Amino acid sequence: MTSIKIQKPWGSELKFTKESLPYAGKIITIKNGERLSLQKHSEKIETILLQKGKCLLKVGEKEIEMKPMHGYTIDKNVVHRLTAIETSQIIEVSTPEKGITYRLEDDYDRANEKY
Repeated sequence: MTSIKIQKPWGSELKFTKESLPYAGKIITIKNGERLSLQKHSEKIETILLQKGKCLLKVGEKEIEMKPMHGYTIDKNVVHRLTAIETSQIIEVSTPEKGITYRLEDDYDRANEKY
Protein backbone atom coordinates (compact mmCIF):
# COMPACT_ATOMS: atom_id res chain seq x y z
CA MET A 1 0.00 0.00 0.00
CA THR A 2 1.19 3.49 -0.79
CA SER A 3 0.80 6.16 1.86
CA ILE A 4 -1.40 9.13 0.99
CA LYS A 5 -0.30 12.63 2.02
CA ILE A 6 -3.07 15.19 2.39
CA GLN A 7 -2.17 18.87 2.74
CA LYS A 8 -4.15 20.74 5.40
CA PRO A 9 -4.15 24.48 6.16
CA TRP A 10 -2.39 23.76 9.49
CA GLY A 11 0.10 21.17 8.10
CA SER A 12 -0.50 17.68 6.69
CA GLU A 13 -1.73 14.14 7.29
CA LEU A 14 0.01 11.04 6.00
CA LYS A 15 -2.44 8.11 5.94
CA PHE A 16 -0.60 4.79 6.04
CA THR A 17 -3.43 2.25 6.28
CA LYS A 18 -5.91 0.98 3.69
CA GLU A 19 -9.44 2.35 4.02
CA SER A 20 -10.83 -1.20 3.96
CA LEU A 21 -9.19 -2.10 7.31
CA PRO A 22 -11.10 -2.02 10.63
CA TYR A 23 -8.63 0.60 11.93
CA ALA A 24 -6.86 3.70 10.58
CA GLY A 25 -3.38 5.11 11.06
CA LYS A 26 -1.88 8.45 10.16
CA ILE A 27 0.98 10.78 10.93
CA ILE A 28 -0.18 14.34 11.54
CA THR A 29 2.26 17.24 11.13
CA ILE A 30 1.13 20.54 12.66
CA LYS A 31 3.09 23.68 11.82
CA ASN A 32 4.39 25.91 14.62
CA GLY A 33 1.56 28.04 16.08
CA GLU A 34 -1.19 26.31 14.08
CA ARG A 35 -4.11 24.34 15.47
CA LEU A 36 -6.71 21.86 14.33
CA SER A 37 -10.40 22.63 14.65
CA LEU A 38 -12.16 22.28 17.98
CA GLN A 39 -14.00 19.09 17.07
CA LYS A 40 -15.74 15.91 18.07
CA HIS A 41 -16.42 12.70 16.15
CA SER A 42 -19.79 10.93 16.12
CA GLU A 43 -18.26 7.46 15.68
CA LYS A 44 -14.47 7.67 15.65
CA ILE A 45 -12.30 6.78 18.68
CA GLU A 46 -8.64 7.77 18.42
CA THR A 47 -5.39 7.38 20.29
CA ILE A 48 -2.66 9.93 19.62
CA LEU A 49 1.02 10.04 20.50
CA LEU A 50 3.41 13.01 20.30
CA GLN A 51 6.45 11.79 18.36
CA LYS A 52 8.24 15.14 17.85
CA GLY A 53 7.80 18.75 18.89
CA LYS A 54 5.62 20.38 21.55
CA CYS A 55 1.85 20.31 21.38
CA LEU A 56 -1.14 21.20 23.53
CA LEU A 57 -4.10 18.82 23.73
CA LYS A 58 -7.48 20.19 24.75
CA VAL A 59 -9.91 17.47 25.82
CA GLY A 60 -13.22 18.69 27.18
CA GLU A 61 -12.40 21.58 29.52
CA LYS A 62 -8.80 20.43 30.20
CA GLU A 63 -5.77 21.58 28.23
CA ILE A 64 -2.44 19.82 28.75
CA GLU A 65 0.99 19.86 27.18
CA MET A 66 1.43 16.43 25.65
CA LYS A 67 4.25 14.24 26.92
CA PRO A 68 6.44 12.73 24.19
CA MET A 69 5.81 9.04 23.47
CA HIS A 70 2.70 8.93 25.70
CA GLY A 71 -0.67 7.75 24.34
CA TYR A 72 -3.86 9.79 24.77
CA THR A 73 -7.21 8.21 23.88
CA ILE A 74 -10.17 10.36 22.84
CA ASP A 75 -13.59 8.69 22.85
CA LYS A 76 -16.33 9.48 20.38
CA ASN A 77 -18.31 12.68 21.06
CA VAL A 78 -15.51 14.14 23.22
CA VAL A 79 -14.57 17.69 22.23
CA HIS A 80 -10.85 18.05 21.49
CA ARG A 81 -8.20 20.14 19.71
CA LEU A 82 -4.45 19.98 19.03
CA THR A 83 -2.34 23.17 19.03
CA ALA A 84 1.36 23.14 18.07
CA ILE A 85 3.65 25.09 20.42
CA GLU A 86 6.38 24.22 17.92
CA THR A 87 6.13 22.17 14.75
CA SER A 88 4.89 18.78 15.93
CA GLN A 89 4.43 15.27 14.61
CA ILE A 90 1.58 13.19 16.03
CA ILE A 91 0.89 9.52 15.36
CA GLU A 92 -2.81 8.70 15.37
CA VAL A 93 -4.43 5.27 15.38
CA SER A 94 -8.20 5.09 15.35
CA THR A 95 -11.35 3.32 14.40
CA PRO A 96 -12.12 3.88 10.71
CA GLU A 97 -12.93 7.37 9.43
CA LYS A 98 -16.72 7.17 9.49
CA GLY A 99 -19.62 9.18 10.86
CA ILE A 100 -19.31 12.95 11.17
CA THR A 101 -16.51 15.21 12.39
CA TYR A 102 -18.26 18.20 13.96
CA ARG A 103 -16.12 21.34 13.77
CA LEU A 104 -17.25 23.52 16.66
CA GLU A 105 -14.59 26.18 15.92
CA ASP A 106 -12.26 26.30 12.93
CA ASP A 107 -9.61 28.92 12.11
CA TYR A 108 -10.09 28.18 8.41
CA ASP A 109 -13.93 28.28 8.25
CA ARG A 110 -14.24 24.64 7.17
CA ALA A 111 -17.59 22.84 7.45
CA ASN A 112 -18.33 19.59 9.26
CA GLU A 113 -16.93 16.52 7.52
CA LYS A 114 -19.06 13.45 6.77
CA TYR A 115 -17.45 10.10 5.88
